[in-house]
Amino acid sequence: MRFTAFFGAGLALLLLQSNLFRAVVLAERLLSSLLVALHLSSHEIHVPGFLPQLVLPLVVYMGVHEYSLVRGASVAFVLGYFTDLVGIAPVGLYTFTYVATFVLARAAGVRFAAQTRWMQVVLALVFSLVHSVMVVILIAIFWKERDGWMPRMIAPMAFPHVIATSMTAPLVFKLAQRIHLATQGALRDAGAPP
Repeated sequence: MRFTAFFGAGLALLLLQSNLFRAVVLAERLLSSLLVALHLSSHEIHVPGFLPQLVLPLVVYMGVHEYSLVRGASVAFVLGYFTDLVGIAPVGLYTFTYVATFVLARAAGVRFAAQTRWMQVVLALVFSLVHSVMVVILIAIFWKERDGWMPRMIAPMAFPHVIATSMTAPLVFKLAQRIHLATQGALRDAGAPP
């Protein structure tokens, strides 16, 4: 039940993530208009890559909280596959990186506790940076023959992407914590181990 809830939340976050660029562009335009009106800037503000990845903190949460390796990796696999499909990424790219991020977060889970907001931001920052580096390296290795310019185009957008993901991570961690607490009571009532 818990992993079904995480899967459903991951799909909802993925749909939100795939449409979030519209709100970010609108916010950039409003901020630009405000700065122009106040005579603080004469040009439009645009930060390429400043879009959060909402599913990644959910995968990190599952890894850090030491859920079942098989079930957690399965949820990360399916969410990565759907991210590949919705995000028009090469099939297998996010599938691999989400599972690898889950396993890395699970390995680091004993050493890190994501209880405070700052620790959640730091965890999301570190794992988002690792994830972005993995994506750029995999694109550089496997798609070099077809698109040699692709890694050079994506690399500068990685840092704003990491910052945006770490800024939204506490909200995703809070959602994941609510799912954890809600399903913990249901599992206890059913007599299953947590």
